[in-house]
Amino acid sequence: MRWYLALLVSAFAAAVNALSSSGSRLLVVLDDTTDKSAYSILWSDLEGRGYDLSFESPKSDKLSLFEHGERAYDHLLILPPKSKGLGPNLTPKNILDFMNQDGNIILALSGKASTSSAISSLLLEVDIHLSNDRSAVVIDHFNYDTISAAEKHDVLLLERPAPLRPDVKAFFDGEGVLALPHVAPQTLGSNSQLISPILRAPATAYAYNPKEEMPSPDDIEATGSQLNVVSAVQALNSARFVVLGSVEALEDQWFSGSVKAPNGKKVPTVNREFAKQLTGWAFKETGILKVGKIEHHLATDGEVAAEDMNPKIYRVKNETVFNIEISEYSYDKWVPFEVPAEDELQLEFTMLSPFHRLALKPTVRTETSAVYSTQFTTPDQHGIFSFRVDYKRPFLTNIEEKHEVTVRHFAHDEYPRSWAITGGWVWIAGLWSVIGGFLAFVVVWLYSAPVADKVKKTQ
Repeated sequence: MRWYLALLVSAFAAAVNALSSSGSRLLVVLDDTTDKSAYSILWSDLEGRGYDLSFESPKSDKLSLFEHGERAYDHLLILPPKSKGLGPNLTPKNILDFMNQDGNIILALSGKASTSSAISSLLLEVDIHLSNDRSAVVIDHFNYDTISAAEKHDVLLLERPAPLRPDVKAFFDGEGVLALPHVAPQTLGSNSQLISPILRAPATAYAYNPKEEMPSPDDIEATGSQLNVVSAVQALNSARFVVLGSVEALEDQWFSGSVKAPNGKKVPTVNREFAKQLTGWAFKETGILKVGKIEHHLATDGEVAAEDMNPKIYRVKNETVFNIEISEYSYDKWVPFEVPAEDELQLEFTMLSPFHRLALKPTVRTETSAVYSTQFTTPDQHGIFSFRVDYKRPFLTNIEEKHEVTVRHFAHDEYPRSWAITGGWVWIAGLWSVIGGFLAFVVVWLYSAPVADKVKKTQ
């Protein structure tokens, strides 16, 4: 009976475990607990996926991102505060320290309220810039909801984002229309390769403060694709930071509402599905790569013995095989990682600089992983070399693997005999001709006596 109860408990624990690969503790920071009811579907979806939600006010004394020097939560969801700051426990430094300890963050903004200087300072740390006018919103006179924003045109209707690059898997695409009310404009800096746009504004969109008069074209800071609606930052440690320009897009009314574009028909929104994709990526339910076995050995026709696997020393001009096993986490299970056809997973055999840069091709596929392999000849150079795989792509966690080996010269008994090298026959013939000539000279010299002089006899 005990083992049966234990089995039930373990099954229940597995069922309620979060889909996230990095933990289930989620802290939601919002100013007023009365606002909590406006996002009830979002909370229900997150709890249904196994997250343990904690709600705190930014001014609460209990709020702390760390406990005993470690993260107190795995993920952080910040709704825009109505006050001027995020409180003493959510300073930009504390939030960045949270990311440095592998914490994941979603920061939601709103064009309804002025953005605080603390949020602007935080976003500048990751090279995301907000409008100089903190009350600006994104307006589009061609892609708006005629039902809720017939006059202000501040509820954008956008198609789900398409793949941003052909060599990167898209985690946010799909069919349907997104409703994004009161979008706070954001632009990306050009100095960081860690930032990626998830959703851009249409070409006809621009940002301005609706409380002011219509600006002149010279006064508009950014337009069209310069404006980002949703942006993502993935740090070097693969911690994720998502900036959502419209927190209202997460409200219940837009999860289950319908919208109507100009000259279009009334259609339901897909905000709920997009919110699942966005939170799933931000909280590491998708786009997680894991390296399994890494093996290298001499190329052979048969099976490789265990003691011959991963040797520490190779010889120059050895035929070598390299294998790496990679899995990808997709919501609730590990699946084989497939490199897009337009992309390439590469192996570098490097000392100070790469001597070989080779494409790794899939050779074995299992239910949970894929093995990528290549074969090459070690260079004619002795020294300390490294097998290195460095794969960094937007929306995928980084792969950085480095394994050092020694490459030695031929041993004295491993060089081929001189007569086995046809190019050396001329030199061998020359050597023996010199030796033969010298011996002939010695023989001739030893056995060739000088002619004796005739001596006259005298009395």
